[in-house]
Amino acid sequence: MKNSSQLKFETRAIHAGQEPDPLTGAVVTPIVHSSTFVQDGIGENRNYVYARTANPTRLTLERCLADLEGARVAFAFPTGLAAAATVLELTDAGAHIIAHDDLYGGIHRLLQDVRTRSAGHQVSFVDFSDADAVAAAVTRKTSLLWYETPSNPLLKVVDIAKISDIAKSCGALSVCDNTFSSPYLQQPLELGADIAVHSATKFLNGHSDMLAGVAAISASAPDWVVERITFMQNALGAVLGAAESSLLLRSLKTLPLRMQRHCENARQVAEHFTENQDRYQLEAVHYPGLPDHPGHEVAARQMKDFGAIVTLHVHGGIERADRILRGCELFKFAVSLGGVESLIQHPASLTHDAVPKEKRDRVGVTDNLVRLSVGIEDVGDLIADLEQAFMRGL
Repeated sequence: MKNSSQLKFETRAIHAGQEPDPLTGAVVTPIVHSSTFVQDGIGENRNYVYARTANPTRLTLERCLADLEGARVAFAFPTGLAAAATVLELTDAGAHIIAHDDLYGGIHRLLQDVRTRSAGHQVSFVDFSDADAVAAAVTRKTSLLWYETPSNPLLKVVDIAKISDIAKSCGALSVCDNTFSSPYLQQPLELGADIAVHSATKFLNGHSDMLAGVAAISASAPDWVVERITFMQNALGAVLGAAESSLLLRSLKTLPLRMQRHCENARQVAEHFTENQDRYQLEAVHYPGLPDHPGHEVAARQMKDFGAIVTLHVHGGIERADRILRGCELFKFAVSLGGVESLIQHPASLTHDAVPKEKRDRVGVTDNLVRLSVGIEDVGDLIADLEQAFMRGL
């Protein structure tokens, strides 16, 4: 598609990187399942050799993702963790990594339990909502800064521009996990980040029916970054299949509509909890769209809206949290997030179980924390479901 930069996000989500199939005129990108491609001669082919290296359906998806993220190029992986593991191959053995102290448990496990052993990485976990603390953690061996914003599950907000400046000042790469926002709500690369990663399983797909990951590389990132990830993805075989690429490409077409409804519903849910905090016996309500959220001002500046995740600290410990989780009906008690259906889960025992309890408690991922992924159902029905579950859980 020509001159996509002149088109709005909603239009690009449907058309970017895609043209009608030249053979049939199909408006939907065909799913090319072939694992291998005929060669016209030695050193002569039609741009494809083997599906691990390149697949037409996956490349169409990657062009669309790159356009939406404002990236030079994007890579599609079979899971978000596969994307993260491949991006970490940009760092040499023994390198120093500064990571957010509030991260998805799988990323914490990858950094703390896998890479410290397999690559000798030194990892410092710091609160990235405090840019001064990040700057103070930099050493001469620091090569990578890794963070989420809003973070998982406490919804801390990171000033992307400030962190990008810190990374550039010390010659490190900065990686922003953009999963909770999607490129519709937030553009980390425009704010200076070198790489944006996603668990595309979540909002990018939005239907809880596939696994995928994304790494999008800024046009201002060094050339070797693109070359290295291209090489490592092929060398490791961490590629998204053709069928999954087609599913994700389909889902991107409705991303703006879904995110608008997600955000609208989440805002009303967060406001309802805030207005009824004493009645529901809540210790705290966390949502960046609330004016008293510590990161509200930064979020309002760098996000289009405030997302679909609401987290709550409840009075009554893990026992009451369990009663609430069991009592919900529309909000299904399940891991993951970002689907059209609403989910409720318990981070300490599920997504963040890999994080040692002492560390969970220190950062606030305590046993009385529950996380909501607010879907696109009727918000009145959602609030009624939460009210009956929270009141019955007293």
